[in-house]
Amino acid sequence: MTPVPQKLSRIFRSVTPRDILHTFETLLIGLGGGAVFRWLELPGGLISGAMIAVGAAAIAGRPMGLPPLMAHIILMTLGLSLGSMVSPQMLTNMAGYPLSIAILAASTFCATFGSSFYLQHIHKWDRTSALLAGSPGALSQIIMLANEQPADVAGIAVVQTMRVIVLTAALPLILAASGLAQHGGAAIHAAPATPLALAVLAAACVATSLLLRLVRFPASWMFGAMLGSSILHGTGSIEGGLPNWAYAAALIGIGALIGTRFAKISARTLLSYMAAAIGSFAVAIVISAIFIAIAALVTPARFGDIVVSFAPGAMDAMLALALTLHIDPIFVGAHHLSRFVFVSVATPGIVHLFGRPQVDADD
Repeated sequence: MTPVPQKLSRIFRSVTPRDILHTFETLLIGLGGGAVFRWLELPGGLISGAMIAVGAAAIAGRPMGLPPLMAHIILMTLGLSLGSMVSPQMLTNMAGYPLSIAILAASTFCATFGSSFYLQHIHKWDRTSALLAGSPGALSQIIMLANEQPADVAGIAVVQTMRVIVLTAALPLILAASGLAQHGGAAIHAAPATPLALAVLAAACVATSLLLRLVRFPASWMFGAMLGSSILHGTGSIEGGLPNWAYAAALIGIGALIGTRFAKISARTLLSYMAAAIGSFAVAIVISAIFIAIAALVTPARFGDIVVSFAPGAMDAMLALALTLHIDPIFVGAHHLSRFVFVSVATPGIVHLFGRPQVDADD
């Protein structure tokens, strides 16, 4: 096994001046977009502004991207911030989770097959591609699985990415307009911790992230940091979180990171799959809305918490929105992690059982 210092040495040696310029440009564009949306006092403005600005630049042909090490730091920073919202009182509200998670599993299953049915019968996609495109969440796992199958990887990437972008941009506006989430410019978060507390928090977050990474836990960088921070805050060992500037930088960073998903998708490819992306997204939203209503009727959770938890978007984006909109991050994290695991485990089996190309079925 290669020692960690040697791995880091290789990473830094592989970085070129062009890579540094691309990273700087991505962050600068993300900062500009986030600042504009923040100035307009749009809900979730730092995230959605950075995401839209970087995504638009990527579609226009600019080489948007962030190095893996920076992406990991951004995700761990987000996890630390999420964990800092935990309190002993919040942990007592977890009794209703098993029922709502079971409802979420049913919602995920139905949304996957509903979106797949739409893509097959309206846009004439083969069943494998339609199932993979309709599966909500776990984008990296879905793309890796698509590469191993006779599937339309470009179409799957567009449909999955558009769902993330639309939800991240629109959900804060909808929740704020309906009064289901707090807004008004600045996001609500824990007061800044002392320098010593921040050092302890950072060390705990790095340690737990590396531990989860070692056991191949899904989304280990973010959830590891969230776990370490949650334990320290939930037990009352530490109070406070990131200073305001670091908190804002984390939100802009996660928005820019989401926006870079368009870097490998050309405008022509995006347009050719736009109708399929919008249609399958609409189907998934309608199905999810039905199960959201069921969960709201049979569980004690707040409606806004359920909406963000059941939204078929990227886990990192939804958790970031939970921070900015004062949604319960523990409730949202538990549900999106459950769906991530469900999709990662169930999708290969679903594709194996139901995902033969349509032409094979006709033979």
